[in-house]
Amino acid sequence: MYTRVQYAIRGIVMDYLTKLTGINVTYQNEENNFPHYILSRYLIKNVRLDNIDVFFLYPKSELDQINAIVKHISKIQQYNNKPAVLILNKLTSRERSYLLRERVPFIVNEKQIYLPFMAMYIQEKCDAPKIECDKLLPSAQQLLLSYIYNNSRALYLSEAVKTLTLTSTSVMRAANQLVEIGLFKTQKIGVQRIIYCDSNMKELFKEAQKYLFSPVKKVIFVDRKSVPDELLLSGYSALANYTMLNEPNIPCYAVNKEYTTFTGVSRKLMDSRSQCKIEIWRYNPDVLTLNNCVDELSLYLSLMSDEDERVEEALEILLDNVWERLDGNRN
Repeated sequence: MYTRVQYAIRGIVMDYLTKLTGINVTYQNEENNFPHYILSRYLIKNVRLDNIDVFFLYPKSELDQINAIVKHISKIQQYNNKPAVLILNKLTSRERSYLLRERVPFIVNEKQIYLPFMAMYIQEKCDAPKIECDKLLPSAQQLLLSYIYNNSRALYLSEAVKTLTLTSTSVMRAANQLVEIGLFKTQKIGVQRIIYCDSNMKELFKEAQKYLFSPVKKVIFVDRKSVPDELLLSGYSALANYTMLNEPNIPCYAVNKEYTTFTGVSRKLMDSRSQCKIEIWRYNPDVLTLNNCVDELSLYLSLMSDEDERVEEALEILLDNVWERLDGNRN
C-alpha cells in the first residue's frame, strides 16, 4: 500500500536526486487549483529541477490503472503544461513496464529515476510483488499437475494450452501465479514461453501442497442408469482401481459440469442399490489422465482429509507409486 507522503520526504527525494544526478531540486510555493478527484488521489507539489519546472505527484493510496494515471496527468497539464513526475515508495517490475510504455516520469526513492523530458533513466532495483495467495486458481493447479506428470525440466505454455484445453489467457494467468508465489521460474525461448523449476517432482508437490485444494466442488447422487459410459471413476472407486483398497458399494464418478441427462438427482443418498455418487469438479478431470480413472494426484487431493486409516494407507501407496513411476520415466 502506498502511504500518504508527508513533507519530511521532500528532503529525502532531494538528496537522492542530487546525490545520484547532481540535479538541484527546489520546491516552489504555488497554489494548485486542481479538481477534487485529482487532489483526492495525489499530493501535488511544484518543484524546480535545475531550470525545469515540474509537478511532483505523491499518490495517496495504491496506484490506479495506467490508463487512469495517463488521464490524470493529462488533466493536470491542462492547468500548467509542466511535466508531472510520480514520486513512489516502491514499484514492481510490472508497474514499471506499464509506466515506461506510456512514458510516465517517475522517481522511486533510492531505487529508480525515469525523467524522459531530461533524457534520464536510472534503474537500481525493483520491488518484488507481494503475493497473498491461500489457494491456487483451478487452472494453476491443473498446470502444476500437468508439469509434474510431464516430468521434464521445462513445460512450454503453448503445449499446455492444447493439453489442458484452456485459453491462452487462462494458462498465462495460471503460469504467472505459479511464478509469483515462487514455485516456478519462467523465460522465453524464441517466441515461446516456458515454466521450469529446480525441484524434483516429489519436492515440488510437497512445496505446493499448502496452495493446493480438493478439486471436488459439489457432490450429488443420481440414478446409475443415467450415467454416461465415458465418465471417469473417482473417489473410493478410483482409489480401489489404483491400489488394493476394496471396491465401494456405491460407484463414484467425476465431471466438471452437471449433465442434463442425469435422472434421480439428489443431494443425499436415497438408495444405495440404484444410485451412484457424482463429484462435480472445479476443473476438467479428463485432461490429466490417460485411463478410466481421474489422475492420481487430483485423487489424492480429493481424499487427503479422509480420516479412514485404510484410505490414508492407500493414499500413501498411491503417492509412492506416482513418484516411483516418474523417477523411472525421467526425461
